Amino acid sequence: MAGIYLRVATEDDLDSIISIIKDAQGLLKADGSNQWQNGYPTRQIIMNDIQSGSNYVLIVDGKVAATAYLMGGEEPTFNTIEGSWNRPNEQYITIHRIALASQYHGLHLGSYLLSNLITVSVMKGYQNIRFDTWPVNKRMQGLGERFGFEYRGMIQDVYDGNTKEWAYELNL
Repeated sequence: MAGIYLRVATEDDLDSIISIIKDAQGLLKADGSNQWQNGYPTRQIIMNDIQSGSNYVLIVDGKVAATAYLMGGEEPTFNTIEGSWNRPNEQYITIHRIALASQYHGLHLGSYLLSNLITVSVMKGYQNIRFDTWPVNKRMQGLGERFGFEYRGMIQDVYDGNTKEWAYELNL
């Protein structure tokens, strides 16, 4: 495997990203999770991410293998946490909608993706990086923890106010 890099997504990547999201929805369902099982994220949400210049894709041998959205600025769901942020008053960037195409599972590309997202975050001037995930999403939790993200507490899900999500933070 050669030619692995991260780049900003373009509208030409939309169909590939949607396919990756569908793969992730299937994997989450197989893991017993209700995360992303209600039609989220929609095609329009992904298009908005792309048009904002904040959606990134991991390219492997010329093909889109993974996707993620980096949201700079305040994430409103992080304002109330059952727990505490390590650096509550520091600007942060949030990793959302991270997903890997099923044909690339088992190749440790999630590590490439997360490493590159951290690099982009630092290059954008952030020393505080956050993400949230459902309690049953052990894959994302494990990936984050391998990179030094710490569990900080529970937040309300942005799209389903009845669901609690686990919140993680990395301070560089």
